[in-house]
Amino acid sequence: MATVALPIAAADGTTTDKDTIDYGPTMGWSSWNTFELNISESIIKKQADLMVSKKLKDVGYNHINIDDGYFHNRNKTTGQLQINSTKFPKGLKPVVDYIHSKGLKAGIYSDGGYNTCGSYHGGDKDGVGVGLYKHDQQDCDMFFKDLGFDFIKVDFCGGDPIHNEDKLDLDEKQRYTDIAKAIKNTGREDVRMNICRWAYPGTWANNAGFSWRTTGDIFPSWDSVKGIIAENLYMSAYSSKGHYNDMDMLEVGVNKWGNELTTEEAKTHFGMWCIMNSPLLIGCDMNSLSPTNLSLLRNKELIALNQDTLYQQAYLAKKVNGCYIIVKDIEQANGLKRAFAIYNPNEASKTVTLDFKDIDLADSVMLHDCYTKRDAGQFLGSYKVSVPKHGTKIYVAEAQTRLERTRYEAETGYSPAYSEIEWNVCQYSEASFCSGGYKAGYLGGSNANNYLEWRNVYSQEGGDYKLTIGYICGESRSMTVKVNGKTVKTFSGCHSGGWDKVGTKTVDIKLEPGNNVIRLTNTSNWMPDMDYIDVVNKNLTAVSDIVLPQQPSADTYDLTGRKTKGDARGVVISNGKKYLKH
Repeated sequence: MATVALPIAAADGTTTDKDTIDYGPTMGWSSWNTFELNISESIIKKQADLMVSKKLKDVGYNHINIDDGYFHNRNKTTGQLQINSTKFPKGLKPVVDYIHSKGLKAGIYSDGGYNTCGSYHGGDKDGVGVGLYKHDQQDCDMFFKDLGFDFIKVDFCGGDPIHNEDKLDLDEKQRYTDIAKAIKNTGREDVRMNICRWAYPGTWANNAGFSWRTTGDIFPSWDSVKGIIAENLYMSAYSSKGHYNDMDMLEVGVNKWGNELTTEEAKTHFGMWCIMNSPLLIGCDMNSLSPTNLSLLRNKELIALNQDTLYQQAYLAKKVNGCYIIVKDIEQANGLKRAFAIYNPNEASKTVTLDFKDIDLADSVMLHDCYTKRDAGQFLGSYKVSVPKHGTKIYVAEAQTRLERTRYEAETGYSPAYSEIEWNVCQYSEASFCSGGYKAGYLGGSNANNYLEWRNVYSQEGGDYKLTIGYICGESRSMTVKVNGKTVKTFSGCHSGGWDKVGTKTVDIKLEPGNNVIRLTNTSNWMPDMDYIDVVNKNLTAVSDIVLPQQPSADTYDLTGRKTKGDARGVVISNGKKYLKH
C-alpha cells in the first residue's frame, strides 16, 4: 500500500510517534490547471516562493506538485527516464531540494501506461514512452529514492485505448496495485499516490492510493464545479482516514479561455471541497491571486473542516427547497459539535428552513458562520436562511443535545462492488422523487459483494429499534435484511408500484451499543433500488410533537431515547408524549 504508515499500538495501548504523521487530505499547489505542459524550473521555484510569501504554507498548504510536461523520452539503451533540459536545465533534483528547503513537499506526475495525457492530447512528443508501464520499479526508485519526491499523481491515458496511440487497454486495478508495490519497495512509507482514472475506480483503490479522482477534469466554470459536486454528494461512504475522494484541483483564481468563477461560485467551490474532504490543490498562478481569492484560500475555519482528525466527508442528510444539506461530525464522533453546509446549485436564490433534528441536533443550537468567521446566533428547533444562486452556507453547530441519527439515505450507503468504470454493479443516480435527491440501484444479482450497507448505524445504549426501508421497484423483487452479520428477515414480493414510486417495508431489529452494520442484499437476483432506511429507537416511535406543561407520571426518556434520571430537566418523553420537566 503506497500510503502513509498506520499508527502502531504499543503494549500499553498508546501509539508510537508514527501517529503524528499527517493523514488529512493533501493540500498544496499543482502546475496543470494554469501552466499545462508549459512548465519550467523557474515557474516551479517561483510557486514555492509564493506559497511561503503569501502565507499559504502557514495555513496548511505544503505540496508543490509538478504535473505533465517535464519529460524528454527515455534512454533507448537503459530505459532511464530523461528530463527536458530546456525546461529543467539542471534536472529535477535541484528543484526538489529547493522545494524541500522551503519546508514543503515535492510532487511528481506519471501515467500507468506508455504515454501521458499531454503527449497524446497535447501533442508533446517528449512524453511518448515515458509512462510507468514496464518501468514501475525503475521509475519509482528514481522518483522517491534518488530525487526525493513525496507525492505522485498517476494518470491513465496510456492505459485507456481511446487515449493512446498504442490502443493499450490495461487493467486499472492491476496497474495501480503494481505501482503501489513498486513505491513500497523503495522503502518510503510516506509517499502519497493519487489515482487519476477520472472516475471512481472501485473500492480496491483503498489498498493502492491515498486519493483517487472521481470525475473528469475540472474547468473554471460553474457547470464543471456543479457537476463534480453532484457526482460526489453520494460518495461519503467511500472516504476515510488516509483515503479520499479527489474532486480535482482548485479553480479558484484561474481565468482560462475567458472563463472564471464568480465570487459566490468560488466560495462554493472551495467550501464544498473543504467540507467534503477533497484534496485541496491550488491550480492558479499564485502570483495573480486577488485579495478576495487569497483570503478565501487562507480561510482557516474552512480548512479546519477539511483537516479535522475524524477524517469524515460530509454526508447528504436532506434536500430542502432544491438545496442539499450535508453534515459531518467534527472533533468528536457522535458529539455535540457538527459542521454542515446548505448548498444551492439552482439559478435563483433559495430560502431554506433547516430543522435541526435533520442533522441530529436538538434543543438550543449555537451556529458559527465559517465564511464570515462570526457567530450567527443561538437558535431553537430550526434555522431559516437565504442562500444565493450557486451559493453555499457553511456553519459549525454546537448543540445542547445530540440525537441518534434516524435517516440514512441510500446515497450514504456503501457497496464493495461499487465502481464507475464497471457495469452491472451498484450505481448512484439522481432521482427527484427520493428524499435526498438520489437513489442506489443495480443492486444484488450474481455478485455476492453487490449489496448496500450502512456501517455506522450508531446506538448509544443498544436495544430495540424499528427499521423502515424506503425502496423503489416496478416489478416483484426480494431483499434480505442483515444486522451485524445476522439475517433478520427476507422481504419477498417487493413492488412499490413503479420505478418512480417509493414503497416501504418495516421490521423490528436489535442494535448493539456503538456502531452497527445494516445490510440489504440479494445474492441470487436483482433487488429493489433504494431510497433510504429509517432506524428509530422504539422508545421514540409515535411521540407527539406537542410539549405539555404538566409533569409526567410514568418513566421518562430524553430525546435520544435513553431513560432519564430522577433529577432530569427540560423536554422529556413519557408514554409517547413530550413534557417540559422542571
